[in-house]
Amino acid sequence: MTEWSADITLRQLRYFALLGRQLNYRRAAEMLYITQPALSVAIKQLEGAIGVRLFVRDTKGVRLTPAGESWLPKVEDHLAAADRLVDEVRVWAEGHSAVLRIGYLVGIGSDLLTQILPEFEASHPEIRVDALEYDFSDPTVGLASGSVEVAFLRPPVDLPDHSLLRFAPEHWVACLPRNHRLAERESLQLEELLDEPIVAAPPSAGSWRDYWIAAERRRGKPANIVAVASTYESELTAVARGIGVSFTSSEVGRNYQRPGIVFVPIVDAEPIYVALAWNPRTLSPAGRLFVEAVRGQIALR
Repeated sequence: MTEWSADITLRQLRYFALLGRQLNYRRAAEMLYITQPALSVAIKQLEGAIGVRLFVRDTKGVRLTPAGESWLPKVEDHLAAADRLVDEVRVWAEGHSAVLRIGYLVGIGSDLLTQILPEFEASHPEIRVDALEYDFSDPTVGLASGSVEVAFLRPPVDLPDHSLLRFAPEHWVACLPRNHRLAERESLQLEELLDEPIVAAPPSAGSWRDYWIAAERRRGKPANIVAVASTYESELTAVARGIGVSFTSSEVGRNYQRPGIVFVPIVDAEPIYVALAWNPRTLSPAGRLFVEAVRGQIALR
């Protein structure tokens, strides 16, 4: 043990890690619920304890020194490891009463669960996992109501207090009846489809429904919604019947190939994601362990 290690606390390291990412004393202090002077004193004490300057603060703002920049990811790794140790002993103390409720959006989360859950459950047999499926009527996948702790969903969703862990980006595609006039195209612009009759999510989906009918690109002109669907199965069935078209993701295009429909890439739309979401303020130890397990899976992809 070094002479100065006893003078360093986890609190100081957390302050350093947050300030190192924010590079703004006011914002970091607000997030830590302390005053700026208290944060400044804590950082100076940390620098004094290790004998290394970590930040430069001048008229240009706050920036990490080379030493601070090198140290930051290592400190974050150690803080995450410390959090895992605490979570594991808390879950162990709870015994088999620990229950983790995981939500997933129909059509996207089941594959991820089958990839992640077996290893997680093998590593944490003391945690009972309940997986709950949600359809398009609740794109927050149970998080807004508090029915689940963590959820696999497809942003955008109205969950301002939640954190998101994104998976690999996907792309918009148009789902068209096979006999549609644009079905043979290799790619499409979104504007080419805005006048088409469209299959939409239920009205309860709110802004998520607006997003998937490209409401912002319509310049105030209402979409011609001809059918409502709560699942990908019902959405694609309506398209196959020739009732209308729909907008969806490239992953759905890969997983839901069937007679009667075609998927055509849309080249002028932003990337989309599947994400794991949770509220960090209410996440249980079991939930934190699951988030870390998913984070590790993403790092390996």
